[in-house]
Amino acid sequence: MKCPNCHYKSTKVLDSRPIEEGQAIRRRRECEQCGFRFTTFERIEEVPLIVVKKEGTREEFSREKLMRGLIRACEKRPVAVEDLEGLTLDIEKELRNRGVSEVLSKDIGEMVMERLSSIDEVAYVRFSSVYRQFKDINVFIDELKELIKHDEDE
Repeated sequence: MKCPNCHYKSTKVLDSRPIEEGQAIRRRRECEQCGFRFTTFERIEEVPLIVVKKEGTREEFSREKLMRGLIRACEKRPVAVEDLEGLTLDIEKELRNRGVSEVLSKDIGEMVMERLSSIDEVAYVRFSSVYRQFKDINVFIDELKELIKHDEDE
């Protein structure tokens, strides 16, 4: 691999370790000419996963976009970022294991809500209000009643 500093064609690997539950490898490298050290990541090249939105438009699945939505829902809540990263990876893994090239945004939203309700109920209601586009306070109240009923059943 070329050195990003001097563009010499040969570097050596100093350290290599699995990350993202073994789905990627992080490598520390050093240029054999100038001694510059840098990090590279190796991942399996995956077939793009396309999300079909409500209005019929399509866009490539973005782990980062999903994570941003989760962080927004969990703002000022006692939820660890690691839990959200795990949830994001779990959802992406489940989607890719379906073996299809397109998924509905509705399915992703349902998967998020199912998992988020067990992590933090306030974050669940926040996410749900945006995802389901609550029109007024009565819809909020209905959702809260459903959440309370679900808790009582468990």
